[in-house]
Amino acid sequence: MKKFIFAAIAGTFAGVIATTQVTGPLLAQEAQQQSDVYEQLDLFGDIFERIRSQYVEDVDEGELIEAAINGMLTSLDPHSSFLPPADFDDMREQTRGEFGGLGIEVTQEEGFVKVVSPMDGTPADVAGMEAGDFITHVDGESLLGLTLNEAVELMRGPVGSETVITVVREGVDEPFDVSIIRDTIQLTAVRTRTEGSTVVLRVTTFNDQTYDNLSEGLAKSVEELGGIENVNGFVLDLRNNPGGLLNQAIAVSDAFLNAGEIVSTRGRAPEDGERWNARDGDLTEGLPIVVLINGGSASASEIVAGALQDHRRAIVVGTRSFGKGSVQTIMPLRGDGAMRLTTARYYTPSGRSIQALGVSPDIVVEQPRRDPNAEAEEETQGFSRTEADLRGSLDNDSISEDERRLLEEERARVEEAAQLREEDYQLAYAIDLLTGLRALSGND
Repeated sequence: MKKFIFAAIAGTFAGVIATTQVTGPLLAQEAQQQSDVYEQLDLFGDIFERIRSQYVEDVDEGELIEAAINGMLTSLDPHSSFLPPADFDDMREQTRGEFGGLGIEVTQEEGFVKVVSPMDGTPADVAGMEAGDFITHVDGESLLGLTLNEAVELMRGPVGSETVITVVREGVDEPFDVSIIRDTIQLTAVRTRTEGSTVVLRVTTFNDQTYDNLSEGLAKSVEELGGIENVNGFVLDLRNNPGGLLNQAIAVSDAFLNAGEIVSTRGRAPEDGERWNARDGDLTEGLPIVVLINGGSASASEIVAGALQDHRRAIVVGTRSFGKGSVQTIMPLRGDGAMRLTTARYYTPSGRSIQALGVSPDIVVEQPRRDPNAEAEEETQGFSRTEADLRGSLDNDSISEDERRLLEEERARVEEAAQLREEDYQLAYAIDLLTGLRALSGND
């Protein structure tokens, strides 16, 4: 018995020794890391003092510290940054739907400013800016080496003033200049219209107004068509939508789903993860949906497209989206500024991350670029002639006047569809797809 007790005590003692041998180096390593951090902070303070006292010109100490903070944040990823008070105010104005500027959403890639998307109807959109364009100069001043905030500041200016930006575009051999007149940007988050029996929901951004605009516009368009029974389906156009508020992306996705996960986020710590599920109630009452995306569809747009795609609730058409699968949290700081910090990745209902990959459409449809020479060629072509144009041709005696009227109305719809293909091929494809689904379902 004494041997047993001694063995037990010896085992306990050995266990303590073993634990100490593992924990000791860990504690030492942690202490060394803390020491290294304090040494680096001392180094920062030393450099700051030397710049303040020995730099060739006087420096603004506040600007110097802001630059250091911003450098620390921008070294993490392209979406983390420091927001001085003025930039923080601008950001809050954008989420409310009105601000001044050019009307482009930009990011930074390999030191250059890249256009995520031009916003509908804004000066940049009217001037012909496209998603994927690189901006290299503003009014002749190079953007290389500037932070994203500094580059954006150069593009800002008084409403009505002109700026000339130099653009590099894929497929164009030489850089070219684009002149843009700055204006107050008033964003309508959602524009709705009808194309035949199809309701088109054009979502340009995800701000405080998005869900309300969408639900009101959808109801109005359905009413114009005489009720949901007269609707072919819905096109949710998310092309060149740079994203915005996460809660609005969740609300828009929920508008078309009755149940199931919409999106989940995972942060650094497992307990930081969150999950959002749809509530009962589909505004479209189960009718077919086509979602349009392209390379300018980012962030919140990708959450919506990914959720509807994973639930097989919509057919996604267009080209691969931008691939921003991270969530930024705005954290107010002392002095009325804030920092934008990437705090999580988001995942679609199937558990996939679209970070750097984007949402791949179910059907890839490129938007053909308009050939400026094509219009001249079309104008030189003669009109086509049919049997009915021939002098003295026989009438068709097999249809009644009512049938003839219906045929003429159908022909007019077909011609409108053909015109839409010239103006917006991807949208026309989406509408044709919904028409085909309606026909297959046996509903006229």
